[in-house]
Amino acid sequence: MIVRDVMHSPVVTVEADQTLAEAYRLMRENDIRHLPVTRAGRLAGIVSDRDLRFATSALHPTPFSDDALVEGVMMREPHTAAPGDPVEEAAREMHRFKIGCLPVLDAGRLAGMVTVTDLLAALVRLTGADTPGGRLALTFDTETVPVARVAQVAAEQAFELRAALSYPVDERRSRLILRVDPAHTRRLAHALRREGFFVAETPEPLPAP
Repeated sequence: MIVRDVMHSPVVTVEADQTLAEAYRLMRENDIRHLPVTRAGRLAGIVSDRDLRFATSALHPTPFSDDALVEGVMMREPHTAAPGDPVEEAAREMHRFKIGCLPVLDAGRLAGMVTVTDLLAALVRLTGADTPGGRLALTFDTETVPVARVAQVAAEQAFELRAALSYPVDERRSRLILRVDPAHTRRLAHALRREGFFVAETPEPLPAP
């Protein structure tokens, strides 16, 4: 899954020479928390509802008036993504810099916006959690996970694997999370154990969100 699959487009924007009051009105009318700031059709910065609230608050060292210009409070040179970037790279960028969104640029032009909420929705889809299903957790004493062998066991038993996600537990162990047909959760767990895999205690099938 790439950024193009989850981003919002077209994007509501505000011009650098518009007022803070106008920016806040755009956010309220469109139920959004971030606005890309443009100048002559190009991305110049980004401003959030938090930026606006703090800039006009008595807590600010030199509070701005409502008719001050957006360019005075916007974050310049914001981090961006490209439409073809993997969603996990966009998530890593947001996590690294503790930001809530990334403007998406295509050949220098603003093409969309991706937010933390968009990436959470992508995670739900990638892990198969958007449909009812069972969940199995397998632990391996190796850095690499034998996904092909696990898939083979499932195929031999005619069990459907809906999603698979692996991650390192520590320097020596890895874990594989499977989302499976809820009707087959326990039977697949038994089949994998017979093949020598360590399967954690099998939970009840997960309901649909």
